[in-house]
Amino acid sequence: MITSLAFIFLFGLLMASVAWKLRLPRLVGMLMAGIILGPYVLDLLDPSILAVSSDLRQMALIIILLKAGLSIDLLDLKKVGRPAIMMAFVPACFEIIGYLIFAPYILGVTRIEAAVMGAVIAAVSPAVVVPRMVRLMESGYGKDKSIPQLIIAGASCDDVFVIVLFSAFTGMAQGTSADILGFIDIPVSIILGVVLGAFAGYILSLLFERAYRQGHHIQNSIKAIIVTGVSFLLVSCEKWLEGIVSVSGLLAVIGMACMIKAKSDPFVSKRMAEKFGKLWLAAEVILFVLVGAAVDIRYTLSAGFAAVLMIFIALIFRSFGVMLCLLKTSFSLKERIFCILAYLPKATVQAAIGSVPLALGLPCGKIVLSVAVMAILITAPFGAAAIDLTYRRLLQKDDMEDAG
Repeated sequence: MITSLAFIFLFGLLMASVAWKLRLPRLVGMLMAGIILGPYVLDLLDPSILAVSSDLRQMALIIILLKAGLSIDLLDLKKVGRPAIMMAFVPACFEIIGYLIFAPYILGVTRIEAAVMGAVIAAVSPAVVVPRMVRLMESGYGKDKSIPQLIIAGASCDDVFVIVLFSAFTGMAQGTSADILGFIDIPVSIILGVVLGAFAGYILSLLFERAYRQGHHIQNSIKAIIVTGVSFLLVSCEKWLEGIVSVSGLLAVIGMACMIKAKSDPFVSKRMAEKFGKLWLAAEVILFVLVGAAVDIRYTLSAGFAAVLMIFIALIFRSFGVMLCLLKTSFSLKERIFCILAYLPKATVQAAIGSVPLALGLPCGKIVLSVAVMAILITAPFGAAAIDLTYRRLLQKDDMEDAG
């Protein structure tokens, strides 16, 4: 495993620098490094690290979500309001509708198979989107209208919604009826996740404050370790409570970080956010290289032009969904276009569940995996590049940032 980690860090950073020199997002190089190192090309990664790949990817995602939560002002999030709630499910619904309408004609699948495919592809990737939105918050772009906060909140809930739909549709494809309670789990999972995280954040804030008052100074590095450990427990709660009640572990992580920021001294929360920013430098490499390693490149050849056409049609539907969410807001046309671009990237969810229909023996399994792989290879680089190249032109920079 140690040799595999060496390959991941060194080759991942090398490919990231090559992508950067080609004026492409660094994650493009990391994804390509993972594909090349992975079991479907050179097969240089130890099976033991691939066996825990899902856990490592989740740990990396937790780190960037903690940094995001420590950078979000709850007042800004409250100001976003209705659009943030709609962004959690409306764009994904529109994209799934696109697959339901067109996939049977373009890819020759049944309606229920089209629904399964849509549920696999429809989730936006927090791993691609969140670090970019955090960077925008730090630099002041879109901050006045809370655009990065809106996208972080929506993208974090979007995955919960889509995965529940995926479970329902795969059950229907296997011949079982859809469980209505499964759909009720969506709001329950989101609400309980936020409440659980906020409670954990409040308790940690009290403990840190009490230690300070008693003269026990806890270093920010130690605080970051404690917060990380609690985050892992929150995510674990999702599995522990499975079958009893649905809780979104990732939303709990964001909720905890937001509460810590709200209850802590601004300087302390800023320093903690910086600590997680440094951790993200290593976590980012692990995350995207392992996502690339999970991509079965063999299926891209079998996907063909029809899959590419279907992906682009579905993205058009998704874009209309984003525009609908932003109706009656103060956003300019440029800002709405940016939100559309920021909601395009797909990677983590598709890599995690793209092969599930094939493993379940569904007739659509191979084509679903093919389209999922193609969606990652097209939208992750394109969406990341679109965000990186357009935010200065499409978003306004906060006046206070300019003054500073």
